[in-house]
Amino acid sequence: MSEITLKDIETLISSGKLSESDLRVLETQLTKLEKLKERELAQEKFIKFVERVWPTFISGAHHKRMANAFERVARGECKRLIINMPPRHTKSEFASYLLPAWFLGQFPDKKVIQASHTAELAVGFGRKVRNLVDSEVYHDIFPNLHLQSDSKAAGRWNTSKGGDYFAIGVGGAVTGKGADVLIIDDPHSEQEAAMAQDSVYSRVGLLL
Repeated sequence: MSEITLKDIETLISSGKLSESDLRVLETQLTKLEKLKERELAQEKFIKFVERVWPTFISGAHHKRMANAFERVARGECKRLIINMPPRHTKSEFASYLLPAWFLGQFPDKKVIQASHTAELAVGFGRKVRNLVDSEVYHDIFPNLHLQSDSKAAGRWNTSKGGDYFAIGVGGAVTGKGADVLIIDDPHSEQEAAMAQDSVYSRVGLLL
């Protein structure tokens, strides 16, 4: 029974040749296999992960493009990625919230640094990611990943597999810390952007 496929089970159930007891066993097995298939898709495909943890999410063409780009980043095929979109297009939800959670699920021993123009904003993202990683729906997808019990601060926490998440404001000290994924979201305020001074952008360069 362990080698049987979803198609095999569906064929047997529709054949009409099984007893009620056999049908119950096969239906239970079918449900388990369907859940395993959904889990594997959510682990491998970013957009499927989003759909699992965000039930009311409505996908658009730009979401699929971002998802494909994030998968390339996770595979190491894309070393630098810039996303420019108007406000309210899910950039931050995808890049600063859902991406690090999905990435650490795939690679629980990797390190993520999240930077924003203020430490408060960066830590806010860290809190959301931490809470998602610690949620039941997340554990259904990545059952072997948990937060390290003695490291659960919103802006700095570790996984049970040795991974690390660190949130910092642009201009903060990151000396001695490396990252497999560095996310810079809103590195300057609207007022700073309007100033367009070299000093504003040089602070971002210090992170790279």
